[in-house]
Amino acid sequence: MDLGPDFLLFVAIGLAAQLVDGALGMAYGLLSSSILLAMGYPPATVSAAVHTAEVGTTGVSGGAHALLGNVDRRLLVRLAVPGVVGGVIGAYALTQLPAEAIRPFIYAYLLVLAVLILIRAAGRRVPRERVRRVPVLGFFAGLLDASGGGGWGPVATSTLLAQGGTARTTVGSVNAAEFVVTLAISITFLLTIGLQHLEIVLGLLLGGVIAAPLAAVLVKRLPERAVLVAVGVLVLAISVYQIARSVL
Repeated sequence: MDLGPDFLLFVAIGLAAQLVDGALGMAYGLLSSSILLAMGYPPATVSAAVHTAEVGTTGVSGGAHALLGNVDRRLLVRLAVPGVVGGVIGAYALTQLPAEAIRPFIYAYLLVLAVLILIRAAGRRVPRERVRRVPVLGFFAGLLDASGGGGWGPVATSTLLAQGGTARTTVGSVNAAEFVVTLAISITFLLTIGLQHLEIVLGLLLGGVIAAPLAAVLVKRLPERAVLVAVGVLVLAISVYQIARSVL
């Protein structure tokens, strides 16, 4: 099978995106989707290819986090079940309706979360018991992930951290729940538009599988403040960039 001249580029994209995602609990979809869209691939095709590849990468990543004790099982279930419902609705909507109208509001929300996370990283602790409405969060994160090209990690991880969640178990649980949500989204795309551009899927998958175990080790060993700062800066940069794109 001829995978084409860009196959190694897809592997590199998958490796870099999963290394960031597995360590910080976000950005696989955002990074890989942004690059593929810039290369000229249509949004529905990009989202379908990225989510299909993520079935493998999130499975390996979630398993690695579980083995290293980074997963809170109760949090995992409360995120994953409503996330599947939101993901299926979002995947179907992407094949039927444009999703551009709501994106500026989502990135404005992420901008606020980024500021809260950075305040917490500076030393102002948020009580852990404030983490709440997890099922609602899971539903909307799944919805936005399927329809917006990669919102699961930024929305779920940053919201939980901003409300006081522990960095290690938040990142691990969000990664593990993402496998279930991604599987449901991928099946929905498969049933609606089919599987296209297999070379993209295989390249992203190979790169992601290589990076996933290393990222799980990183999040277990990195100091919590370092993770919070990295997440806050990443979400801040993503939100500011996307808001600027929407306005200009």
